[in-house]
Amino acid sequence: MPVRILAVGDMHLGRRPSRLPAALADDGAKLGPAEAWERCVRLAIEQQVDAVALAGDLVEREDDFFEAYRLLLQGIRQLDQAGITVVGVAGNHDVTVLPRLADELEGFHLLGRGGTWERLTLGADEDRVTVHGWSFPSRRVTTSPLAGHDFHARGEGAAASVHLGLLHADRDARDSHYAPVSSAELAAAGLDAWLLGHIHRPDALDTLAGPGTSSAAPRYSGGYLGSVTGLHPGEHGSRGPWLITVEGDRIRSIEQQCLAPLHWARLDLDLTGLEAPEQARTRLLQGLRELEAQLDARPAPPRALGLRLRLTGKTTLAGEVAQQLEEHREESIAASPERFTFIERILADTRPPVDLDELARRQDHAGLLARRLRLLEHPVDDPDRRALLEQARERLASVATDARWRGLPEAGLDDEAVAARLADSGSRLLEHLLADPDTEARP
Repeated sequence: MPVRILAVGDMHLGRRPSRLPAALADDGAKLGPAEAWERCVRLAIEQQVDAVALAGDLVEREDDFFEAYRLLLQGIRQLDQAGITVVGVAGNHDVTVLPRLADELEGFHLLGRGGTWERLTLGADEDRVTVHGWSFPSRRVTTSPLAGHDFHARGEGAAASVHLGLLHADRDARDSHYAPVSSAELAAAGLDAWLLGHIHRPDALDTLAGPGTSSAAPRYSGGYLGSVTGLHPGEHGSRGPWLITVEGDRIRSIEQQCLAPLHWARLDLDLTGLEAPEQARTRLLQGLRELEAQLDARPAPPRALGLRLRLTGKTTLAGEVAQQLEEHREESIAASPERFTFIERILADTRPPVDLDELARRQDHAGLLARRLRLLEHPVDDPDRRALLEQARERLASVATDARWRGLPEAGLDDEAVAARLADSGSRLLEHLLADPDTEARP
């Protein structure tokens, strides 16, 4: 029989999703890691997997010991009764609490305690999988956990057909304090795939299934499992564990199981041709119906949907549309009464229905702004565009690092995020300038 493993990324039990509207303030537990873990347990039992593999940061912090103990105990007992092995490693968040929990939880195999590699073999006969795991020995680890370890000396685990690495680490971040490893190291280790924790954005693991140890060329396959559910709007898109099927000497399939109870999405709303701001609601519902149909097709649809809405197209009505939609920020705009769908944020990325090239020739504020907006459309390696983004980044950084925002998710200040902010504010300002007769072209 093939060996089936449900691989679960960062859970952070004890943490609640942020940026929820007031109507969902009391539903944090039903929309966060606790509910996601329960869904993972149910899926593992329904799919009759052989093991559940946990890639670290199961628990948010030491203070969450009792909540995590209760939730993990319930889940592990159910899995154990179903004959499912639970194996995991400690990450930087749960470096002290997870070993203590492992001592209290019968049926939970913590691998690599104290920063020493350990292995566990699953399956029988020809279909066997060995999981190699390493746990954080302290909150900060500045050296590679792979340094000096020889996976080729597999010892009693050598009979397994496929070897998987279970590791919480910071990939290709040389100066990181969180177990830095390089892709080259992972490839040279000679394992068939790596199941990584730490980075919350999942890699495209479903494209990586292929031949097992029979392949002679060293390669790096596998990657980040991602967070099991989105904890804030930046963790948008599909989230959930990965179902891995191993048959003989190959990984036959790796498929993401989208089980997140809260789904964060980014939705574009084209306002081109809009005659009145009220018409935007109809267009929004059309786009929302398509998105909700996709979510409803999942085995475990999300209970809530948070939208970061981007207004696009050529119009002068973006400001009025945004103002009207802002009035519904605390309401559910879901087509289905079974899901609370809310607008988390509205971004305006529209352009006035004017020719920016012609407007850029004007020698006034509107002309200067048009030239800046056109500059944002230049290639990413354009030196003038880079200079504009760098200047904006310096000013935004001084605001983002203000002590008042400590404890909130870090503001994205990469080129894409800065360009989006400039396009948003610039487009809105241009609308106001063109609507004000005092901004007509000056000689």
